[in-house]
Amino acid sequence: MPDLVPVLRKDEIQRIVGEMGQKISSDYQGRELILIGILNGAFIFLSDLIRQLTIPVKVDFIRAASYGSDTSTSGKIQLTKGIEIDIRDKDVMVVEDIVDTGLTLNHILDYVKSLGPHSVRVCALLDKTERRQTSIALDYAGFKVPEGFLVGYGLDYAEDYRNLPAIYHLQP
Repeated sequence: MPDLVPVLRKDEIQRIVGEMGQKISSDYQGRELILIGILNGAFIFLSDLIRQLTIPVKVDFIRAASYGSDTSTSGKIQLTKGIEIDIRDKDVMVVEDIVDTGLTLNHILDYVKSLGPHSVRVCALLDKTERRQTSIALDYAGFKVPEGFLVGYGLDYAEDYRNLPAIYHLQP
């Protein structure tokens, strides 16, 4: 049975999500924003974030697979669900739970940009740079996190642990 070592408490997560919501609302005041959540991991973060926003928003989701049931990316990124709403000439924010290597997010950003939005920004709860393989700009980042495989608050290992209210380092 793996050990779960606490990394971020529920109250810490709630505080930073609230701060991010205020900043995004301020930056997009008077404009509508389309949020594109990356499934499956970002749905809990996106759910909490959207309730902190005071601007008009629309939401859609995209799904890409690169991990499977392993703890490291396969490097092969497959888009398994595309964006369904029209984002042409709109302000778009891609919402991610964690940015690790950056490969999946870069692939998704290329796809999103190909649909002709007015602007594209990135919001990630967790910025984990230890294994970053590509340069990627995070416009809104909640926490810089240390090395290790993280679970909870939407993050999973083989679809387990998503339901945990805090974030933990999964140790074998």
